[in-house]
Amino acid sequence: MKSFGSYLIFLGTMFVRRETFSSYVKLTISECHTIGWNSLIIVAITSTFMGAVTTVQTAYNLVSPLIQNYVVAQVTREMVVLELAPTITAIVIAGKVGSSMASGLGTMRISEQIDALEVMGVNSISYLVLPKIIAAMLMYPMLVVIAGFLSLYGGYLAGTLTGIITETEYIYGIRVGFNPFTLSFAMIKAVVFAFLISSISAYQGYYTTGGALEVGISSTSAVTKSVIAVLLADYILAELLLN
Repeated sequence: MKSFGSYLIFLGTMFVRRETFSSYVKLTISECHTIGWNSLIIVAITSTFMGAVTTVQTAYNLVSPLIQNYVVAQVTREMVVLELAPTITAIVIAGKVGSSMASGLGTMRISEQIDALEVMGVNSISYLVLPKIIAAMLMYPMLVVIAGFLSLYGGYLAGTLTGIITETEYIYGIRVGFNPFTLSFAMIKAVVFAFLISSISAYQGYYTTGGALEVGISSTSAVTKSVIAVLLADYILAELLLN
């Protein structure tokens, strides 16, 4: 409870004694490049194979003369859009971006750069952390959209090239019975996950104490806590929005 209270105070401190708007714009654009562009390759590789594996395993478990082939694509679509694209991508981002964010702030803390900002009268939490959170909440939904598209395309390649399903059946399967709310649900999850990963990772890094060893511990702790928070939020959002 002490840590949770400290985390809430940490979030509240971001909105006091803010810097000029232009400085936040520059910092946010820089963070968008770091969070979005630098994560694109790993997200693309992960999502493409994720969709391919989902299609193959779904086909393996639905082998029956009573089930039409297009159902394979339909199940793949629901799994990708509702769960795999936002959640698995969040775990990948927590491991890459979250650890980098925590270690970067932790290094600034032990090298007294954060203390120097405070001495100059700058709200270091607002200056260093707020652009990271804004950038994450802007870029992560875009990564989820790309991950969803590439997952479905990966499933298409795996299904058609191996003869599991024809091109027509796959396209029909991902279109039939589509509920547009699933996309809205995925975007809501993306924004929530982005906030949790960036804020928890920044919190862990900002309050690092000690030396280089503690920076590594903070980085590991940031990834662990971010993943737990993402999975917990995933369940809560599913209960609230899908029931």
